[in-house]
Amino acid sequence: MKRFTCGCLLPLFSALLPVQVAAEECDPRFAKSPQFSAQDCRFQNPPNPDAKPHRSTWDIWSRLLLEKKQGTVPVDPIPVRTMDRAALAALDSTSNHIIRLGHSSHLLKLRGKWWLIDPVFGPRVSPVSWAGPMRFHAPPVALEDVPPIEGLILSHDHYDHLDVPTIEALKDRVQKYFVPLGVGARLRDWGVAADRIEEFDWWQEGRWGDVVLTAAPAQHFSGRTLTDRNRTLWASWLLRSGNERIFYSGDSGYFGGFKEIGSRLGPIDIALMENGAYDSYWPTVHMSPEETVQGFQDLGARTLYLVHNSTFDLAFHGWREPLERVAALAQQRGITLATPEIGEVLTLGKPRENKRWWEGLR
Repeated sequence: MKRFTCGCLLPLFSALLPVQVAAEECDPRFAKSPQFSAQDCRFQNPPNPDAKPHRSTWDIWSRLLLEKKQGTVPVDPIPVRTMDRAALAALDSTSNHIIRLGHSSHLLKLRGKWWLIDPVFGPRVSPVSWAGPMRFHAPPVALEDVPPIEGLILSHDHYDHLDVPTIEALKDRVQKYFVPLGVGARLRDWGVAADRIEEFDWWQEGRWGDVVLTAAPAQHFSGRTLTDRNRTLWASWLLRSGNERIFYSGDSGYFGGFKEIGSRLGPIDIALMENGAYDSYWPTVHMSPEETVQGFQDLGARTLYLVHNSTFDLAFHGWREPLERVAALAQQRGITLATPEIGEVLTLGKPRENKRWWEGLR
């Protein structure tokens, strides 16, 4: 399989490139956000004195162009548990269920109502349809079988979390979109009605039906081209359904905010934590496996659920490495770990046997 690494990673590494900013008038809606800088009309991370330095732009681009990847794409098929409409309908409507669709995409059935997190059903994560990383596996739920969606949550606007074909295909089936500040403009450009979109700053809370949502901090960045870096905000999310709380980290480097999130929004039953696409060249925007575990422990959550791996080739580490390193740490530290297969249903509060499904696969 031919890979076009540089093209798909352009939005990621555009954060490291100098950008000329012309004088402009900032969107007044963002002025009150502590994350917004009126000086250049862009969002920013809070200061982090412990942040590790990035390598130079020259080093990163040289590596992308010249270094050959090894073991980043599976040779053997990824196991996928397919689900059709009947299987989805049969899930208990009094419980909270999480279905792993792949990468960071999840379908949730929260006490009978359907929700989506960062849905990406497209074959590539890229600005173009003919290049960029291809999926390792098909989605376990066909796009046409996705039920009517009560709420769709987005963490930020990068291509591997915000997929235009998916948004366009689902826009008539989604009641409400919950997004960080500025991301609503993306959706409106793609035909989503403005009255269906709610934009959140960090720590803002909302309710839709029986679900309470809170946007929380993350250490990342945004942008889909070389010129729109950090024009929109990024976020993690806390969902409360009944007595159970689900945390989703979105994309984030390790930072002290995880402790504050756990303190303010806990106790957290399950934490969907980023685990993949990390590298020593860009350490502040993605967590190493060890940092993923530390962030989870900072949160004080009960179960660690790994996301952001096993679907797309977005870095230089082996495709199994994120799972292997966290699984070893979880065993050493007595952490309850969830590494569901693609398409597997995890029901909160129900016992399950965790499987290291990647072992033995090439």
